[in-house]
Amino acid sequence: MARVSQRELVILGTASQVPTKQRNHNGYLLRWDGEGLLFDPGEGTQRQMIYAGLSATDITRIGITHFHGDHSLGLAGVVQRISLDRVPHAVDVYYPASGERFYQRLCDSTAYRHHAELRPRPIAAAGELPAPDAGFTLRTEPLSHPVEAFGYRIDEPDGRRIVPDLLREYGLAGPIVGELQHAGSIEIDGRTIGLDQVSEPRPGQSFAFVMDTRLCDGVYALAEGADMLVIEATFLDAEIDLAEEYGHLTAGQAGKVAAAAGVRTLVLTHFSQRYGALDDHLDQARAHFDGEIVVAEDLARIPVPPRR
Repeated sequence: MARVSQRELVILGTASQVPTKQRNHNGYLLRWDGEGLLFDPGEGTQRQMIYAGLSATDITRIGITHFHGDHSLGLAGVVQRISLDRVPHAVDVYYPASGERFYQRLCDSTAYRHHAELRPRPIAAAGELPAPDAGFTLRTEPLSHPVEAFGYRIDEPDGRRIVPDLLREYGLAGPIVGELQHAGSIEIDGRTIGLDQVSEPRPGQSFAFVMDTRLCDGVYALAEGADMLVIEATFLDAEIDLAEEYGHLTAGQAGKVAAAAGVRTLVLTHFSQRYGALDDHLDQARAHFDGEIVVAEDLARIPVPPRR
């Protein structure tokens, strides 16, 4: 499976419970090197993927935060498309274990030929999730919503970055550099040179996905130090009581979370149909967070920020 190496978030939809003319139901595809993680596919996700230039083969994993329709009804069409296109690799599907009956109904909602391998990964508690051959860790934390909900976080392991000036200092060039990277050390003229002598630490990148929830410990645990935080901002601060009642966040609360957690890029999404323009969402988040803020728009592509 050859894919272009890149890390970006493709926005497929930004509406909350009710879609609008400008906003499709939820849907987010994170392209992370050779992986494609589809989060919360609402209605219309299949068609939005076509508009975005994505195919079913791009999907390697699916993450459902909870089984409200605007976050999961598109799963039925997506899994059927995965089979129709005979996607050659297995697709892991993560979802709250308490919604097993909904998962089964969505995967078998109509008659079709099952030509693809879906690997169900029900979630019962916080912790690391199985992610075979991913090159990153995937973990989850519980959120606070009227139905059981979980958020997701990706963490790339820390590594090391070769420093050209240090290579020159030791007189290293050509194939021997690759050998050093592979073996961790090499011997030249009776002296051993270790990888740490010609490199520097390279922090791994991280991504957090937080949907329908009130403020809770899980929100902060997922967001902590994330390079990119995708978070719901269903309401403006004037409706904070309504947000609390229905298990949602306001734009101001999202900004406070990003500031407290040391996030680099904040992506606001999941907007109520009551709002046309979203300038106030940006202003209220900006009042608390001075990092990069993106107010998500359907079909936008948002790059994961460069490495620290």
